[in-house]
Amino acid sequence: MSPSPAPDLAAHPVTGQLFESPVAPGTGWPGDPATAATPVARNAAQTHALACTSPDVAELDARITVCRACPRLVEWREAVATTGRRASFADQPYWGRPGPGFGDPHAEVLVVGLAPAANGTNRTGRMFTGDRSGDWLYAALHRAGYASQPHSVASGDGLELVGLRIVASVRCAPPANKPTTVEKATCAHWLDRDLELAAPRLRSMLALGSIAWDSALGSARRLGWDVPRPKPRFGHAAEAVLTTPDGRPVRLVGSYHVSQQNTFTGKLTEQMLDAAIARLGPTADTDTEPGGRR
Repeated sequence: MSPSPAPDLAAHPVTGQLFESPVAPGTGWPGDPATAATPVARNAAQTHALACTSPDVAELDARITVCRACPRLVEWREAVATTGRRASFADQPYWGRPGPGFGDPHAEVLVVGLAPAANGTNRTGRMFTGDRSGDWLYAALHRAGYASQPHSVASGDGLELVGLRIVASVRCAPPANKPTTVEKATCAHWLDRDLELAAPRLRSMLALGSIAWDSALGSARRLGWDVPRPKPRFGHAAEAVLTTPDGRPVRLVGSYHVSQQNTFTGKLTEQMLDAAIARLGPTADTDTEPGGRR
């Protein structure tokens, strides 16, 4: 019997350590929150059960990164990681797993994105890292004082966030950047728990795009928060005040997504993004009316 072929190993761009693609949990990838013993969700019911019982952000992120509940997304993210790598990254290992949240576990601000990029988060294992969208977002967060540096190249590059955490509506890279309705619903349990864990200190949220806006509103409703009716409309600089069950207001701010489609065309400018992020701070004006208008 012939021996099994050796695994296809590649060196991490920061540490130089060799990894297979996709990266196995607990093998030393910078920032990997999971271990070989982290429980794996394989269907929607299990994502709900594992999200609800995550005691803290660290365990929640660990369980997110090993989720296999959506077969189409698992197949796609792993195909990109093995045979679909972009030519410019062909010599790098690909994370190939769901993207965990990133940032301050005690944050007062959440940024809610859409889903990982196939050659961004799906390659680097960190939200908005290694692509043009991340270049825009982290530069803006650095200007606002939330990020320790203006760029995010790879996990382990020293970037830290203070007072802010980045999460997403969907945690796996979807084909054509379009998750299905069922996939969004399955993944929503993770976002629900992110909001629930953040609620005692949460001040504001930035929704990047309409899907993130709807996801944030949906999670808030499922958690029993008071959400204005009719449903607040998404738009750049749109705002709504959500109220937690204990009476704490949480400001939801909308922004066009930092996609190249928006930034290259000028639909989203640096000044527009900076202004939206400025609304997240503790000194932001709080005269938003019910329904989201200022």
